[in-house]
This record gives sequence, C-alpha cells and structure tokens, in this order.
Amino acid sequence: MRGEGQGRLIHPVRTLRTVVIAGAGIGGLTAALALAARGFRVLVIETAERLEEAGAGLQLSPNATRILIGLGLHERLSARALIPEAVSIMSVRHGGEICRLPLGEAAASRAGAPYWVMHRADLQAALLEQVHDHPGIELRLGANAEDAAAYATGANAEVCGGTTHPQETAWALIGADGVWSALRRRLFPNAAALFSGLIAWRGTVETAQLPHDMAAPRIQLWMGPDAHLVTYPMSGGRRINLVAVVPGGWTEPGWSAVGDAAEIQRAFAQASWPQPARLMIDAVDHWRKWALFTMPPMAAWHRDTTALLGDAAHAMLPFAAQGAGMAIEDAAVLARCLGEAANGNSESVASALARYAGLRRARVARMQDTAQLNGRIYHLRGVAASARDLAIRAMGPQRMLARQDWIYNWRP
Repeated sequence: MRGEGQGRLIHPVRTLRTVVIAGAGIGGLTAALALAARGFRVLVIETAERLEEAGAGLQLSPNATRILIGLGLHERLSARALIPEAVSIMSVRHGGEICRLPLGEAAASRAGAPYWVMHRADLQAALLEQVHDHPGIELRLGANAEDAAAYATGANAEVCGGTTHPQETAWALIGADGVWSALRRRLFPNAAALFSGLIAWRGTVETAQLPHDMAAPRIQLWMGPDAHLVTYPMSGGRRINLVAVVPGGWTEPGWSAVGDAAEIQRAFAQASWPQPARLMIDAVDHWRKWALFTMPPMAAWHRDTTALLGDAAHAMLPFAAQGAGMAIEDAAVLARCLGEAANGNSESVASALARYAGLRRARVARMQDTAQLNGRIYHLRGVAASARDLAIRAMGPQRMLARQDWIYNWRP
C-alpha cells in the first residue's frame, strides 16, 4: 500500500487473490480498501460512466470513522469533515430545544474516534483518491456484471465495458450496488425493497444566509407531527444540509429527483412549525427528493462465493444516521472473514461469507428496528408528543447519549 498512516489495517495474505466488487459507492470503495489492506487484488466495477454526487450531507459516527481512520484515511477525511459540537433535539410541540447531546471532543473521548459530518461527495472523493493510490485496486467505470454465477472455485463475473479483460474469474464476488441491486435480483429474485410511505427531501443553504444563532456547528433534529427535519453544517461550515421527511405516495427510484420547493414549504407551514425551522426550509432554492425504501430481513445475504453488502443486503430508514455506517462496518467484517480464510485456516470462501453474514445479521437488524422506531417517535403528535418531550428532558443529555454506546463503541 502506498503512503503511511497510523493505525492502518494491513494484513497481508499468502496468495494474491482477486475479489470483484459490484458498486463504487461508499460501501464498495471501503470494502475495496479493506480487502486490499489484507493483500487481495480488488476489481471494482461500476455501471456509471463517471462518479458524481449522490445525496448531500452525511453523518459518520465513531463506529464508522474508526474504520476509515484505520484504513489510512484520517488526513484526507479530517480535512473535509466538520466536528459538530452537539446534537440539539428540537420539538415542534415544545417550540424549541428540549435536550442537547454533547459531541465534539466529548464523543471522541467517550468512543475513541471522532463524530464527523461532511458532504457525501467529499467522502466519496477521499475514498476514490485512496483507491487510485493503491496498486492492488482497479476501478472500471461503465462496466456491468451482466452475469454472476457461483462456482466451487470462485465467482465468475462477466464484465461488460471497461478497457481490459472482458472476463474476471474471482475468488469472491461482492454486491455493493445499493438498494436496487442487480446482483441481489440475480441471487434472490424474490427479495425486493419495500416503500416506507415516506419521502425525504434534501437541500442546502449558504450559512451566511441564516441568522448567526442558526448557523452554529451542531446537528439539529426537529420532531413534528408526521414529519421531521434534520439540519447540520458541511463543506467546512459554509453550507447547512437539510433533510426533511414527510409522508407521500411518490415511489420513483433514485436519489436526486427534482422537488418543488413550494410543496415542501406548504407541508411545514400547514403544520405550524416554529419560525426557525420554516426559515431554513424557505431558504432552500433547489430541493431534491427520494422515496425511502427498506429491505425486509433476508434469509441469506450470500450464495456460495457471492455475497451482498450495505444497502443491497439491508437498506434501512435513515433515522439513526447509520446507513453509511453499516456499510462501512460490513466492509471491515467482510475483509476480516475473507482474509482469515485466505490465510489458510481451512475455511472455504462460502463458509467465510456465511460467517460474515452471521456476524452482521443481528446488529444490522437491531439498527433497522432502531431507525424505524426513531421515525415513529419523531412523528408523534398531540399528547403522545408531549409525553415524548417530557421523557427526553427527564432523561437528560448523558443518559440519552449513553443510549448510543452500543452503536458508537462497536469495533470490527
């Protein structure tokens, strides 16, 4: 591996083996780096001709950042990331803040790794730079895994497109191609993503456009009747990322459909949201929206020498801010299981992938349940919302933060 980085996860294997990864998103690129750090040759194939921004802001809690730092990404990511000082839990019913959870140095010292917020494109750019710097990783854009069949000696991936070697015989094939995974459809044709009935709207606003007290380096979670709003700084604090979640019946796939600003403004005005929240909503000129789909629990994440990772296996609601985190965790566990198998522990590839799925299944299921529960709590109304607010205030910041320990303190 080129370059040096404290804490870098390097575990060379005895024999150079090829792993093909379908998908160059956050999970796929992290898996490529984690596998290459263990001595594998990695081929990443991506259907897009060029990698562009998908989504806007992103939260990375310590369970994810410690993995990325261990892969040597600290310098690249810390230069792009912002460390929020706190999470402000805001209630429409109450009219303002009901609890403030300390982050910043408090979170880093508690969990041993930082809590970062950044633009998703900045994370992808840093991962791509690290991938391009690694001689053991090849990235092919405009390439499709048209056929994927598991064999006893490896996974044969018919790769169309790209510039070299139309076919790759791989030791393992990994599907990291998202909630609409083509590889999952081939492996498990009856497994399909389900629409949640919710639409997420995202937009950004220049920090300078907002009053000073609304531009503090913190995450705000506004809970309201049948809707919620999350805001946090990114791009070095120059912009504020907004994600507004409301019910809807629009179910088109994709992350970047154009949204009508007047529609989301009406939704928040009609529910009598407090002026600070509506001010931020009204300040966004260009909205994008995506329908929120989840994956129901699957009987299996792998078949023979092929396995799924990230949203392809367990797409979840974003209400625990752990979608990217779970994909990053998957990558670390997958690389460990395959690395141990390649190092001669007499375990087959299929067994290693089964072990990977077994190690991940319970934690991911708990995270999916947590995200769904959070959504229901955020959207309470009336007396139930008042009881929620009282319970959060009574619990206080330290006990509320301690409820995240099972997430933040996880290690691969």
